[in-house]
Amino acid sequence: MKTVAVIVQEGFAPFEFGLACEAFGLDRSEVGITPFDFRIVTPDPGAVSSNLGFTINVTDDLAFADEADLVVVTPIPRSTWGDIDPRVTDVIRRAVARDAWVLTVCSGSFVVAASGVLDGRRATTHWMYADTMAAMYPKIDVDPDVLYVQDGRIITSAGTAAGLDACLHLLRQVLGAELTNRIARRMVVPPQRDGGQAQFIDKPLPQVASLSLAPVTDWMVQNLRDDLTVDQLAAKAHMSPRTFARRFKADFGATPAAWLARQRLIHAQRLLEKTDLGLDRIAWESGFGSAAVLRQNFARALSTTPTAYRTTFSCTRDMMRAEAPVGAPVELVA
Repeated sequence: MKTVAVIVQEGFAPFEFGLACEAFGLDRSEVGITPFDFRIVTPDPGAVSSNLGFTINVTDDLAFADEADLVVVTPIPRSTWGDIDPRVTDVIRRAVARDAWVLTVCSGSFVVAASGVLDGRRATTHWMYADTMAAMYPKIDVDPDVLYVQDGRIITSAGTAAGLDACLHLLRQVLGAELTNRIARRMVVPPQRDGGQAQFIDKPLPQVASLSLAPVTDWMVQNLRDDLTVDQLAAKAHMSPRTFARRFKADFGATPAAWLARQRLIHAQRLLEKTDLGLDRIAWESGFGSAAVLRQNFARALSTTPTAYRTTFSCTRDMMRAEAPVGAPVELVA
């Protein structure tokens, strides 16, 4: 993925637009990441008004979106959901037809839905508008309980900040876990907020997560090699196993086992990228036990093999030198 086009239209949402600019538009070559050819496009170049009353000047029309490797679709006003510019929907259809990536932020999914490319697919949007999308587009399998959904090369995200989760999810696929972690650290956000492949969350607006489990999760990522049980973790948190499991799911959107498996996978990814260790050693260091189990987890979660992943994402020495020392990622969010 080398080229990125972000589509803005009248009444665009500044925050969601800014997420795309932050994720794909900044030059991070000093930390070993090749910049994308990033452009903001619109159907009619010139002044484009935001929903907060200010305007931005966009010089590029939609032509660049027809050649971009990624097309990002930002939200438009709710009043226009039933009257999407056909020039935009045509660009989206062509992007999908040529197998480009398409990513929506928040209710930008309504723009993509209007193109018809989500018919027969699973998708999401802001939880407040999930019922509206299901009613407007009954052929779409709308899931209101996830941060984002990937179906093929189309990624739809839930409300507001979940768009950043979707951007990082895509970046992990095109840059690998290690380089994406660098981007996340620059943003001062967790590199991975999901609780596993399904990214399931209990409530559209969960209560603020308690930090009381932080010492336990810190300990978990420092002891990935061990066979960690709920009983053992609960004792460390000074809770009953049932209370611990319930609290963990509420705080992290995943069971302890699923969250731990994800942390082990992330650690294995980083070892594949940064070291020349054999698969058996990486499996042991990550807590998978054997290369066979490691392969099974890669196939299930990433649809690839550890060897293929290493071939694609192995870091160069220059990239390694560019990284500041960090510990294993700890996700302390709901």
